[in-house]
Order: sequence, then structure tokens, then C-alpha cells
Amino acid sequence: MRAMFEVLVLSVLQGIAEFLPISSSGHLVLGHSLLGLGEVGMRLDVFLHVGTLVAVFVFYREMVGRLAKGLFDLSSPENRAEAWSYALKIVLSAVPAGVVGLLFKDSFEAAFASPRAVGGALLFTGAVLTATRFLPKGTARVSFLRALLMGVAQAVAILPGVSRSGLTLAAARASRVDAEKAAEFSFLMSAPPIAGAALLEILAALKGAAGAGAAAPEVGWGLCVLGAGLAAVVGYVSLAVLLKSLKGRWFWLFGPYCFLAGALTLAFA
Repeated sequence: MRAMFEVLVLSVLQGIAEFLPISSSGHLVLGHSLLGLGEVGMRLDVFLHVGTLVAVFVFYREMVGRLAKGLFDLSSPENRAEAWSYALKIVLSAVPAGVVGLLFKDSFEAAFASPRAVGGALLFTGAVLTATRFLPKGTARVSFLRALLMGVAQAVAILPGVSRSGLTLAAARASRVDAEKAAEFSFLMSAPPIAGAALLEILAALKGAAGAGAAAPEVGWGLCVLGAGLAAVVGYVSLAVLLKSLKGRWFWLFGPYCFLAGALTLAFA
């Protein structure tokens, strides 16, 4: 029962923090620490991210449907070209995170075990989010250059405590992208890295994930699936809240929260 309670709490944390710009990975690390979970490996984290990715596809189902249809729309070369352009921008945005993840995998895994590192990263996130208060309202679309810039921000956000949504949306806002278009692209661009991480986890498990001398994961597959489902439901609600914050121009208020969370983490971790 305790294991189920812990997974449910972490699932709610993931659903809230994945879309609100307060760092889901950072809050998962803190959740592990506060609940005394210790090292549970990356499996649960990956499944919870997959759950919130499902929320993205459901929330943006009309956009995803138009994109999928447009890729193979032989009746309209213009629609097909626009769809392929958007899809290529998503692919381009995933490149920085893929490169950084492969080159610095061990360093990032070490950071996932350090609440103090999360505290410092939350302070950085707080500074970035607070700075968005002074950015003018944008009207531009996501170009290839802006997609790459958002991809670089996503790569930095691999560090727990650095908000992926916060940094990618801040990068979009700084380059004058329209708020709703920025949010749409920010969450759709999360699909390739999350799907890639999930695939690697599944392949590792099929090969006998814990190779010789590796510690067996403490969270089973069944609980991971349950957690992913709850994270998807909570994430859908959080995504709606985030869009309201962007339209209402109070997105920057998540910055002070990150400052407070980072300071408390450094003080008590």
C-alpha cells in the first residue's frame, strides 16, 4: 500500500509540474527525497512523463489530427508543405536534447540523485520566469531558427529543477512568438525526447534491464502504468491552467514560487 501511495503522490506532482513551469523532474527528485524512496531509477520518471505526453496529444488532438492528415494530403500541396515544415521543426527542436543527453548522460543521472542540485536549478528557473514579465507580447510564428532556440532551451532543461516548459516558453517569448503558438509547439516538441527515453527504458527492460551488478528498480511495471494514467489526467488540467496564465499575462508569477522552492530546498536538503 505504501508503494502505491508514493507512486500516486509522485504522479500528481508530475501532472502538476510538467506543464506548470516549475520543473516536473525537479519536483520528482524532491518527492523521492521527502518520501524516502531513495534511488528508484529512471523507469517511474519515464512513465510519468509518458502519461503527461498522452495529456498533450489529447489536449491538442485537433492540431495533431490536422498535422497527421496534412502530411499525406495529396489534394493540397500547400497544406502538405506546411505540415511537413511543422513536423521538421519538431524534429529539429529535439536534436539539442538528444545530443546533450547522449554526451552527458552520467552527469544528468547524478543530478537526479541530488536535492541540492535541484534547489540551485529551481533558483535559475525562477530568475528566467520572473524575467518574462518584462518581455513584450509576441505575434510571430515558430520559424526553424526559433524552433532550434527552443530546442536548446529544452536541452538545458534536462537538468532536474530546470523547467522544460518554462525555458522553452521563455525562449519563444524572447523571440516574439505568439503565446498560444509557443505553448502548442513547446508541448508537441516534447514528444520525441520523451518517446525516445521511454523506448530506451523498455529496451533495457527487455534485455534484462538490470545487467550484472545493477540494482533492480523498486517500482514495478503495474504501478508505473497506474502512475502514468493519473499523471495524464492531472496533466490535462494543468495544461489548461498554463494556457490561462499565458493569456492572462501572469505566467511570470511562477518565478517567485521557484525561488521559494529552491531556497527552501537548499536550506533543508
